[in-house]
Amino acid sequence: MPIDPSVAVGAELPEVEFSWTESDVLLYHLALGATELRYVYEQGLRVLPTFGVVAPRFHETAPPAVSFPGVDIDLARVLHGTQEITVHAPLPAEGEAVLRTRIADVWDKGKAAVIVQESTAVTPDGTALYTTRSSIFARGEGGFGGERGPSGKVEVPEREPDFVIETPTLPQQAYLYRLCGDRNPLHADPEFAQRAGFDAPILHGLCTYGVVCKAVIDAVLDGPEQVASFGAKFAGVVFPGETLTTQVWRDGPRLVLTTSAGDRPVLADAVLTLAED
Repeated sequence: MPIDPSVAVGAELPEVEFSWTESDVLLYHLALGATELRYVYEQGLRVLPTFGVVAPRFHETAPPAVSFPGVDIDLARVLHGTQEITVHAPLPAEGEAVLRTRIADVWDKGKAAVIVQESTAVTPDGTALYTTRSSIFARGEGGFGGERGPSGKVEVPEREPDFVIETPTLPQQAYLYRLCGDRNPLHADPEFAQRAGFDAPILHGLCTYGVVCKAVIDAVLDGPEQVASFGAKFAGVVFPGETLTTQVWRDGPRLVLTTSAGDRPVLADAVLTLAED
C-alpha cells in the first residue's frame, strides 16, 4: 500500500542541518529572473522570504524521492499542491539552521492523495527563523479511505483589483531554477514530462511561487522585510517563457492575489500577509 495514514500522520522526519551563503541567495534571486541590484549584489543584499523554502536543500543534486513513513509514491505522479512560509524575522544573507519536519496530514481526494508537511527552521541558538507548510498532490494515490480535508479556498474581493502585474518568465528559467536544489526531471527532460502527462517540461511550482512573491513585493511594497507570510495553491502549470499576470487586492493587513498564464490559472487562494510595523 503506497499510503498508510495511520503510520504517516504525525511522523517526524529526520532533522536536516543546513547552511547558506550570499552566493546561494544571489543564485536563487537570479533563478527567479531578478535584475535589481538589491537582489543580485552582495552589498545591501535583501533576501526574498521565499528563499527560506529552498534553503534547506539548496545544494542537493539528486532528484527528490517521495518516500516518508507510510508514504511511497512514484515521482512522476506527484505535483506540488500548496506552499506557505511564515518568516519570524527578515532572513539573513548567510547563516545556518536545523529544519524539523513532521507529516501533519494525509488527505484522500478520491482520485488523488494530498500529503501535508510542516517544518520549522531553527538557528543553533534556538531562534526560530521561519515555518513552512506545504502539500503534495499525488495523482492516482487516493481511495484509501481517509478524510478529504479542508478546501482552503480564499475569497477574492468582489471589485476590480488594486494592482495588475505582468511578469515574463525566461525560456531557460527551469534550467536555472534546477540549480536551487530541485533536480526533478519533470522540469528538464521532455520524455519524463510526457510520461507525467505534459507536452513539454514545466516550470517548477516553487519558481512561480518565488517569481510572483518578488513581483508583488516590487510593485506594491517597500521591500521583502514587509512580508510576514506568503501562501498559495498551485492551480496550474507554467511553461518556461510564458508571461504571468497577477491581480492583487488590498484586504486589510494582507494582499489577496491570483496569478494566471494566459487564460490558465496558475496560483489560487494566495495571500501575502504584511508584517506589523
